[in-house]
Amino acid sequence: MIEALILGFVQGLTEFLPISSSAHLRILGEFLPGAQDPGAAFTAITQLGTETAVVVYFWRDIVRIISRWFGSLTRRVPRNDPDARMGWLIIVGSIPIVVLGLLFQDEIETTFRSLWIVATMLVVFGLILGLADWAGAKRRKLDDLTVGHGIIFGFAQALALIPGVSRSGGTITAGLFLGYERAAAARYAFLLAIPAVFGSGLYQLAKSWGEPSVYNLVETGAATLVAFVVGLLVIAFFMSYISKRSFLPFVIYRVLLGTTLFILLGTGAIQP
Repeated sequence: MIEALILGFVQGLTEFLPISSSAHLRILGEFLPGAQDPGAAFTAITQLGTETAVVVYFWRDIVRIISRWFGSLTRRVPRNDPDARMGWLIIVGSIPIVVLGLLFQDEIETTFRSLWIVATMLVVFGLILGLADWAGAKRRKLDDLTVGHGIIFGFAQALALIPGVSRSGGTITAGLFLGYERAAAARYAFLLAIPAVFGSGLYQLAKSWGEPSVYNLVETGAATLVAFVVGLLVIAFFMSYISKRSFLPFVIYRVLLGTTLFILLGTGAIQP
């Protein structure tokens, strides 16, 4: 139970920062007494907690988007209404991760969880995030979002199926390259993650029901609750932080963590 609570805390702390929560759970698992991968199912289920934090934080936005989107279906609301458009853009942006998640399900649960891959993704996508933050125009707002951009955001989010990329980091990086403001890119990234994370988490919960796993359902549930509370606090901090500051500290952290992981793997201190 203590291990599960620690992992839940780390999940909540890292889910919304562009440093990859799945990578941190994968790495931390090697240093807990059990010294084993918590597993893709545990990661996906605890993400339900952090994604519930997104729903709570953006509750008014979500209710407005859903109501306006349904209104556009019945012609009560114009289809070019900003909130109705956002509903369609979230749907369009969610398609890539659904398709790729189903196609590469086995690899997501096995091959992609190799610590060599995790270390590589931490460093490579950390540097790409830094480049995007430096080169991006940061002029576009969410009202400028198009279907084409939504699809690009969606493919960037799908890259987070590989631990080490980071769901928020991948989508925010794409947004910065497209010229969006930091806060706008982060806001769409968080809203876009809701269908994917809830779909994945509920699927893994149903799939793992009654099957043996590293942590039982009570321990996983407790970890999910901790992830929710911590995640809610982190969202508030992160949205305030990026409105005024760059992503450089996160870039440096990713590179240092990935490099340290390479050293530990190369010396045999931990196994991939």
